Amino acid sequence: MNTYTMTIKSIKLPSLFLTVVLLITIFGCGKNDSSPSFKADFSYEMTDGNHAQFTNKSEGEYYSLIWNFGNGTGDTTTDKKQTYQVYYPEAGAFEASLRLTDYTGNNQTVSKTINIATNDLEVSFTAEIEPTNPNYVNLKNTTTGEFDSFKWLYRTEVIENESEHTAYFPFSGSYVIELQVFKNNNSFSLKKTLAIAQDDPNYIPNLTLTWADEFDGSAVNTDFWTFETGSSGWGNNELQNYTNQNTQVVDGKLIITAKKVNENTSVGSYTSSRIVTKGKKEFKYGKMEIRAKLPSGRGIWPAIWMLGSNFNTAGWPACGEMDIMEYVGYEPNVVHSTVHTTSGSGGNGSGNSMNLTSCEEEFHIYGLLWTEEKLTFYVDTPDNIIHTYNPAVKTAENWPFNQPAFFILNVAVGGNWGGAQGIDNSIFPQSMEIDYVHVYQESLK
Repeated sequence: MNTYTMTIKSIKLPSLFLTVVLLITIFGCGKNDSSPSFKADFSYEMTDGNHAQFTNKSEGEYYSLIWNFGNGTGDTTTDKKQTYQVYYPEAGAFEASLRLTDYTGNNQTVSKTINIATNDLEVSFTAEIEPTNPNYVNLKNTTTGEFDSFKWLYRTEVIENESEHTAYFPFSGSYVIELQVFKNNNSFSLKKTLAIAQDDPNYIPNLTLTWADEFDGSAVNTDFWTFETGSSGWGNNELQNYTNQNTQVVDGKLIITAKKVNENTSVGSYTSSRIVTKGKKEFKYGKMEIRAKLPSGRGIWPAIWMLGSNFNTAGWPACGEMDIMEYVGYEPNVVHSTVHTTSGSGGNGSGNSMNLTSCEEEFHIYGLLWTEEKLTFYVDTPDNIIHTYNPAVKTAENWPFNQPAFFILNVAVGGNWGGAQGIDNSIFPQSMEIDYVHVYQESLK
């Protein structure tokens, strides 16, 4: 302790002062973020009435440049010499800015106003309802100025680069028609709202057959269908093991047969088949018709239905389920149609039933008319309706039916609904026969 004290006392004042100054110099104390060692600046020159060329004029040491040209475009770069040709198609005042940053995090920004006097591109179009056919609207692109491309957007349609186009609106209501015009990687838009006064009385007759499986081969067409196999219970505590051996194609009909394979009544004691068009044939809107004859007996549960094609990502019931026909054998001669969504699924699904006394003995058409407005389930003809689903206010929770969906055909055994009153093992084997699957959709005029 005495030695340490003597050492401090022996230091002369001028030497101590020089040491402190040296430390301040070495460690850089006194950094001033508010006064960076550079100056942000740029210039611009109008090359014509709607184009400006920007040049960096900044001075000093800096690293990053962030350009904002005030028209929705910009760039981030370290190239101090890069120039920019910027397009301003519409008249107005645009605030352009340049922000600089150095290696220590100092920033400086400079802004300038770019005044554009004239419109180079003016988006416009006409929309005229045909007097003798009020569900068709003639569209004409009347945009002035030069542009690269354009497209029409209405209902679910996207029509590209047709200067004159006839749009179809089969149902009464208000619709938004949008014209998007593109130039130099910029997009410009105009929307108009149009009122359609009536439903098209010829909507259903004018639908076109776009896909069909008539089952006229010797086996299930694997270009259309995939077998889903296993005895996992399939979310409903079902007892069958789905295989690829329980189907036949005979005399133009698909036959899916449920069989009893042992004396037990546990999972896997029955076999059946389930086929899907997932990833192969998926559809958005249209008239779906399946002509079928149903199996019978307590414990049997055949179904003809559709699931949203985003099932793997969204999951159930968010993907949406449309049960075109379900049948539980303990309730003979009654067919069911049900919709499952996030807002209502399982026992809370939206559905209805119909008495159909010949469904086990005769073929019937089980149909779905699916539009962007509603789902209509029917038997034999579209006016013989089982159930209509049409939420007044459509949300993602109650209307996931604005995307493609795929078909499922299966015959289950037991399960939460099919086996609610037990299983009569004396009924097996039992088959559902499918005559055809048809899809009809709109075709452009």
